[in-house]
Amino acid sequence: MRLKINTIALVAASCFLLGSCDLIEYHPYDVRITGETDINAKNIKRIEDSCKDKNTIRFVSMGDTQRWHDETEDFVKHINKRNDIDFVLHGGDVSDFGLTKEFLWQRDILNKLTVPYVVLIGNHDCVGTGEDVYRKVFGETNFSFIAGDVKFVCLNTNAMEFDYSRPIPDFDFIEMELTNLKDEFSKTVISMHASPYSDVFNNNSAKPFQYYVRQFPDLQFCTVAHDHNVTVTDLFDDGIIYYGSTNIKDRCYLLFTITPDSYEYEVLYY
Repeated sequence: MRLKINTIALVAASCFLLGSCDLIEYHPYDVRITGETDINAKNIKRIEDSCKDKNTIRFVSMGDTQRWHDETEDFVKHINKRNDIDFVLHGGDVSDFGLTKEFLWQRDILNKLTVPYVVLIGNHDCVGTGEDVYRKVFGETNFSFIAGDVKFVCLNTNAMEFDYSRPIPDFDFIEMELTNLKDEFSKTVISMHASPYSDVFNNNSAKPFQYYVRQFPDLQFCTVAHDHNVTVTDLFDDGIIYYGSTNIKDRCYLLFTITPDSYEYEVLYY
């Protein structure tokens, strides 16, 4: 009888544990995702709908939130107090070690923004199974959208993280975007995590990359992150400025305003 009772108790305990997801700790690189997924596509629709027919676009460029959750929370609260932002462009590195929970923690913080946001992939986001998690939570590593009459082309430029085994940057994607929906935009912004000549960019392709991006209609500028410093650089001495945001630890972001005739930017602290 004692054996029978113990066996029943063991089975009951096992069923309880298996049925209690909160009590099971998965491997930190497990790609089981809870909560919202495919965020970029959902927010791109919001951006395109809200910016349709607008001739002035105002957006925030920031990045490298990584381990700085409190600072990211404060950034969200700060942006939510403004009423003049169309969207937020996160330049990548939402994670530090590519851990699944890092992506989910940052997603849950950024989801509190009242304006739509998109997230590029950073080099830290490629560690371990990070790319798989990024794709599930945010979406494709190369994507584009149109806000008003401005096309934003967002690129994976983290070649070193893939041991240069893939076409990064993806020139086929860039070439396709040159003509995709060409009647719906007249200006272009190119965004990426790591700029040409950085430590993770495939610098053998730096000059061809610049040649390609200059083919886009009325290229305004490029945005980057990665270096953890605010930078304003004419990398190729051709008039195309690369604007770099610092990490969120510095409680800083860039604010861009694109008008029919020009653009301006501000470095803002909160």
